[in-house]
Amino acid sequence: MQRSAGILLPVFSLPGPYGIGTLGKEARAFADFLKAAGQRWWQILPVGPTGAGDSPYTSVSTFAGNPLLLDPEALAAEGLLTGEDLDRLRVPEGPVDYGALYESRERMLRTAFSRLSGDKAQAMREFADRHPWVREFALYQAAKVHFGQQPWYQWPDEPLRRHESAAVEHWRGVLAEEVAFHTAVQYWFAVQWEALKAYVNSLGVGLIGDLPIYVSLDSADVWAERKEFLLDQTGRPSKVAGVPPDYFSEEGQLWGNPLYDWKAQKADGFGWWIRRVEGASTRFDALRLDHFRGFESYWAVPAGSATAKTGQWEKGPGMDLLGVLTNWFPQITYIAEDLGILTDDVHRLRDASGLPGMKVLEFAFSGPDNAYLPHHYTNPNCVCYTGTHDNDTALGWYAGASDKEKAFAKTYLGAEDGESARRTLLRVGQTSMAVLFVAQMQDYLGLGGEARINVPGVANGNWRWRMASGAATAELAEEIRALTAAASRC
Repeated sequence: MQRSAGILLPVFSLPGPYGIGTLGKEARAFADFLKAAGQRWWQILPVGPTGAGDSPYTSVSTFAGNPLLLDPEALAAEGLLTGEDLDRLRVPEGPVDYGALYESRERMLRTAFSRLSGDKAQAMREFADRHPWVREFALYQAAKVHFGQQPWYQWPDEPLRRHESAAVEHWRGVLAEEVAFHTAVQYWFAVQWEALKAYVNSLGVGLIGDLPIYVSLDSADVWAERKEFLLDQTGRPSKVAGVPPDYFSEEGQLWGNPLYDWKAQKADGFGWWIRRVEGASTRFDALRLDHFRGFESYWAVPAGSATAKTGQWEKGPGMDLLGVLTNWFPQITYIAEDLGILTDDVHRLRDASGLPGMKVLEFAFSGPDNAYLPHHYTNPNCVCYTGTHDNDTALGWYAGASDKEKAFAKTYLGAEDGESARRTLLRVGQTSMAVLFVAQMQDYLGLGGEARINVPGVANGNWRWRMASGAATAELAEEIRALTAAASRC
C-alpha cells in the first residue's frame, strides 16, 4: 500500500430516494466525489444480508449479498420493474427503516422475479453452478421461508437439519421455485456489484471491505458446513464468541456466534477460509480482518451466560491461518483490526504477519503515553483513523469526552472546542506517518453524535444513519483534496 487516504462510508448510508443506499447512481456519484477529493480508498462495512439488530456483522451468509442494497433502477433498466414500481418504492430521505424496507424490497424482488425471461433464468442457473455457495444459500433461504423463518437447528426435518445429501436434494426439488428466486436475487447482486466495482476501480479508487471473524449460528454457512464449528449433535454450541469488558462496554460484548473447530480446520488446510476470502476478493481490493486479536487468542463464553464476563481466553490459529491467507491471496491488502485488550503475543502475531494495524485517534487523549498519539507511531505500516464505525463522530467524541481528555486535547491539538478538535484531528491524521489515513465521512461533513453508525453492546437503533443528498459537494471535495495533497497522500 502506498501513502494514501480514504473515507469510510457504508453503502447503506448513501443518499437516495429508496429508503437505503444502493449500488446505483448515488454510489457512483460518491466514487466521483472520492476521486475529486484525492482519496484512493472507499471503506465500507460487510455487505451481506443483515441479521439480528439489522447488523451487517450478524449475516445469514458470509458469501451472499444484501438484497436491500440492490439498485431498483438497474432492475427497471432490465425490464424487470416499471416506472410505477419505482414510484411505490420512493420514500422521503431519512434514516434506514429496516422493518419497512424488508417488506417493500420483498415485494419488489418477487415482482422482478416474476418477469424473468428464459435466457436470464439460464444465466442464473449457470451462475449458481459456478458458485457452489449460491446453491446452499438459496436452499437455506427457501427452507427458512417454508419453515416459518425458524433457525435451521429447529427445522422439523432432522435429516435436512443435518444437511444429509438425500434430504438436501429432496427439498431442493420440493422448494425449486423458491430456490430459483433466491438464486436470482444473488445473481442480480453479483452483476450490480461487479459493475460498481469496475467503475470505482476505473477512477483509481480501491474498495476496502470487512471480513467479520465469526459467522452467525443461524446461517447458511453453519448449516451447510457444521464440521467447521464447535457444535454438539443438535447443532448447538457449548461456548460462544464475545469479548471481555473493555472501553466499549463494561459488561463486555456477548456476540453469541459459534466458535471454530480450529483443529479440524487446520487439518483441512483451512479450506473454508480460503473459499471465504476468495469470495471476498471478488468484491474488495483490501480486507480489514475484524477482531484480529481473536486469531491469537479468542474469548470463549459458556453458552447461556447472561454477559461476556464469564468467558476465558483460548488459543487461536495464529500464523497457521494468516500465513495461508496471505500466501493464497497476495493481491489483497489486509488490515489488522488490532483493537481491544491486546497482549505482547497479539503484537508479535501482527508483526509476524506483516499486516498494518489500526490507530484510532479518538482513543488517544488519555495522556502523553497513549500509543495512539501520532508521535508514538514508529512504523508507517499502520492505518490511522479518526474513528471507526464503532466510534462516535469526531464532534460526538469531543462532546462526550472527559474533562481530562479535553484538557489534553487542548494541549496536544490546540483544540478549544469541538469544531477545532474535529478539524485538527483530520489534519493530524492526514499528516501522520501512517501509510493510510481514513476518516468517517461524517467527520468531513462536521456532523455530531446524531450521525453515529453503531454503539457496540447496544442491540437496537444502529446502522441507520444516511448522508443527506447534496452533502458531498464539489467545495468539500476540494477542501479534502487540499488537505490530502498537503500531506502527500494524493
